[in-house]
Amino acid sequence: MFRVRINTAGGPENMFLEDLQVQQPGPGEVWLEHAAIGVNPQDINHRSGATPISFPSGLGLEGAGYVVALGEGVKGLKVGDPVGYATGPIGAYASARVYPAERLVKLPDSLKIEEAAALLFKGITAQYLLKTTYKVGPGTQTVIYGAAGALGQLMCSWAKHLGATVIGVVSKNASVDRAKAAGCDAVFVFDPQTLPGQIKDATGGFGAHVVYDPVGRTTLEASMDSLRTRGLLVSFGVISGVPDPIDVRKLNAKGSLYVTRPSLAAHTATAAEYQERVRDVLSAVQDGFIKPCIWREYALADVATAHADIEAGRTRGAIVLRP
Repeated sequence: MFRVRINTAGGPENMFLEDLQVQQPGPGEVWLEHAAIGVNPQDINHRSGATPISFPSGLGLEGAGYVVALGEGVKGLKVGDPVGYATGPIGAYASARVYPAERLVKLPDSLKIEEAAALLFKGITAQYLLKTTYKVGPGTQTVIYGAAGALGQLMCSWAKHLGATVIGVVSKNASVDRAKAAGCDAVFVFDPQTLPGQIKDATGGFGAHVVYDPVGRTTLEASMDSLRTRGLLVSFGVISGVPDPIDVRKLNAKGSLYVTRPSLAAHTATAAEYQERVRDVLSAVQDGFIKPCIWREYALADVATAHADIEAGRTRGAIVLRP
């Protein structure tokens, strides 16, 4: 068994493999063996230093596998149960690990183990963004960047189910059809000069109620210009870099806009809230309006290649690592 470690922030080459010994779970913990591990942009932020963490460290926030041993006081789980998770502590990039039992999700028979590893983190993210950060519903003019990506496709499908008008933004023409298949009513290829006008035209001249922007520095200005009066910009990623500070007077000048920077951690702070969001995600899968979709699997030992492919824009959906 082994795990992925990193001693300093940097590129994919900074990750290395380290032998892993069997550990005994403490009270309230479980020792589980991974069958599949999810890869998310936040992992890359942790590795690169865009989201600061303490080093040395492991990486990864999402995984699925089987219970091997139970710590004292663990209830509701037994050895052999299929389980998944999608929050910290960091350390999912490993053959096995100790994890808090209260944050494990017992997986339904209808969900494959690798699907859970690809779905839970992105599903919970989509859930809180669409239902808590802004309550999307019938008539909501919604703009979603990365509409052809793993998270974007989930968000588009879910927003459409909630009754929203969904406008997808993609980085290239080759992604348009995937975004439309995910439920977008309109799809635009990002151009900072033309996007705000295209969105205003698509919304009857008003602009969007909410813009979900995981890109960051290169899109922030166009995102604000795509909003209607008192619209909300949800900046939840830094794919292109951390945005420059916003002069709050600009928010007034552009129509009393709102801007927020939410995090998954703040929306799953308690085990009860976390489990409630997970139940909503699994219900959405059961009802069929969101679907886990794996683009490619990589060996855990090839994690550097997986990260490099994501950063180079070569991926077309969710990816998982296999120990």
